[in-house]
Amino acid sequence: MAAIDVKNLTKKFDKFVAVDNISFQVENGSIFAFLGPNGAGKSTVIKMMTTILYPTDGSIFINNYDIHNEKSEVRKSIGVIFQDHTLDDELTAYENLYYHSALYKIPENIRREKIDDMLSYVGLLDRKNDLVKNFSGGMKRRIEIARGLLHSPKILFLDEPTLGLDVQTRAFLWDYIKKINKEDKITIFFTTHNMEEVENIATKIAIIDKGRILIQGSSNEIKKATKTKTLENAFLILTGYGIREESADSGPMKRRFRR
Repeated sequence: MAAIDVKNLTKKFDKFVAVDNISFQVENGSIFAFLGPNGAGKSTVIKMMTTILYPTDGSIFINNYDIHNEKSEVRKSIGVIFQDHTLDDELTAYENLYYHSALYKIPENIRREKIDDMLSYVGLLDRKNDLVKNFSGGMKRRIEIARGLLHSPKILFLDEPTLGLDVQTRAFLWDYIKKINKEDKITIFFTTHNMEEVENIATKIAIIDKGRILIQGSSNEIKKATKTKTLENAFLILTGYGIREESADSGPMKRRFRR
């Protein structure tokens, strides 16, 4: 059984086609990367897989749960780290995780211990009573990782997780992601346009542009298919050399998700 099974997925905003009839599968325990330029549709796909957006057409099964009819089961089985920070800055690190644990109905008798364990894993146990608004961007990202894993999900979704982070925090994040993937068999799905991250992390890659998947496979398979020596060259051959000025949430997406 695939951890993620997407078939003929389409998302339209009025006449704008953000995702155009894509299909792919993600194997249990794998690390799958969605690689694409700005505005390619990466974030839109994640929002559909995590039940924030509904598809215009097509099907999505997450851990064998249908996102249309079993939304609650889907949400219980996944963790999500979005591109934008989603913590409450006026709460402490501990309070942010405690609120999340209550939403996911983690039993009270183990709730505090789990929170402390997760904060310890990301190196922030000693800051658990500090307000999040006083944390750096990297520290906030580490808390979001702890929060996303608190309820023991089978799949972890990460949307541009290292955007704006320094080298040390990026290294910490990916080392931790690889660790939980290997030890806990958590399936990882992440979006990025960082070639180095994809080369070093992903076991399978899908390159997406203008809402369509252009190619799927390992880094070596993609380079072989495009007759290139680097993933970056393969990417440029497939997506073109033009500069993309719009972000993934520009246009119709930005209007609908502006906070």
